[in-house]
Amino acid sequence: MSILGVIGGTGLDQLSGLQIVDTHALETPYGEPSRPLQEGQLGGRRLFFLQRHGSPRAIPPHRVNYRANLWALQHLGVTDVVAINAVGGISEGMRPGRLVIPDQIIDYTWGREHTFDTGEDDTLMHIDFTSPYDARLRQALLDAAGRESIAHAGAGVHGVMQGPRLETAAEIQRMARDGCDLVGMTGMPEASLARELGLAYASVCMVVNAAAGLDDKPLTLEMMRDTLHREAAVVGRLLVALAADAHYAR
Repeated sequence: MSILGVIGGTGLDQLSGLQIVDTHALETPYGEPSRPLQEGQLGGRRLFFLQRHGSPRAIPPHRVNYRANLWALQHLGVTDVVAINAVGGISEGMRPGRLVIPDQIIDYTWGREHTFDTGEDDTLMHIDFTSPYDARLRQALLDAAGRESIAHAGAGVHGVMQGPRLETAAEIQRMARDGCDLVGMTGMPEASLARELGLAYASVCMVVNAAAGLDDKPLTLEMMRDTLHREAAVVGRLLVALAADAHYAR
């Protein structure tokens, strides 16, 4: 049976409905995870939860120890990882409040520890990353959203920028030309590290603002928090539906 892990992003410090039974403070070969991992029950299913940015501390996206986080989840037996990402909307229809289950990534980050491959082994980690998200897990999320009548976009290109600053209008125009529908800061190298470890990985993106230059309103954290609060509840419903899916659990 698959074991589910959830990585919470900005605005999702706790997983609503998770009945916590244990907490795991691990030291990994790559240092400490963002915070101790919570083990519990959600929708009658065993689940592990990790807040990517830590809590109460706030780790910026370029300083997150993605390798330690993914290694810790795998060490605890997790097979499937659902990552929650707060993002900006670029393409038409990706408005604030939109929930998106992306199917592609473009990586614009730099300087992050982006692989477990240290060159010490004889085999290089030339992973196939043609489809960065696991098809089975994506479909399970789409099915769960359908059962719960949760409005969502079933595909999209997630462009991942370095952060922690927000983007310029010209950068967003470039990303639009590249084909990006969304812009965030935490989708990579998380997705590729999961692939290196053999973990099934999928993302649920919460659009919390229009990307830079696409709205007359200034980008403020207060505005984003209001949307995050509303969308976090919807994501919670989606995760409960996923966890309770007997077909997916096999």
